[in-house]
Amino acid sequence: MPRKVPVPLTWELEEQYFAEGYSVICGTDEAGRGPLCGPVAAAAVILPRGFIIPGLNDSKKLSEKKRDELYGVIIENALSYAIELVDNTVIDEINILNASQLAMRRSIEKLSHSPDLALVDGNVARDFPCKAVTVIKGDGKSPSIAAASILAKVTRDRLCLEHDALYPEYGIAKHKGYPTAEHMEAVRKYGPSPIHRLSFLKFLDK
Repeated sequence: MPRKVPVPLTWELEEQYFAEGYSVICGTDEAGRGPLCGPVAAAAVILPRGFIIPGLNDSKKLSEKKRDELYGVIIENALSYAIELVDNTVIDEINILNASQLAMRRSIEKLSHSPDLALVDGNVARDFPCKAVTVIKGDGKSPSIAAASILAKVTRDRLCLEHDALYPEYGIAKHKGYPTAEHMEAVRKYGPSPIHRLSFLKFLDK
């Protein structure tokens, strides 16, 4: 059965807001809300208006090889981009939703161009440094959000390889920290590592 090819993203969403008078639009997204360990990553990206990147789409719909390829294209061509991490200790302290929002806000604040509008993947945008519009499944609708989703995902996946070298008994390179049966069994056997999110390990109480 032939592999389904994602529909190319258009600038339709961004152009609606350019038409309303916004001039600098960024997209922002996060990666790593679900894993048991490691940070949540977020990125913010401002692409040149109308710039088409062939193959750009929701990072979850792309192969690792394609994401790595697009990562290079995005950082080479973006007008500005920033990537932020919020670690497991902060996630445990303020919860994963608030940590994800914090990472996205920080990434926007680090952009070299100050946006007057942020397109935010999902349905929550709290205390952003500029006007923020939430877009459900935005990484499959907006080139700006899709670009951010790829930068966040690739950054976090690469960090997982570093974590795997430090804590090889958990198999992080394979599952990227997500709660697979293998990962949960390793946590039961070895206990949590310094990068595990203790608030995510409720299964240990059972």
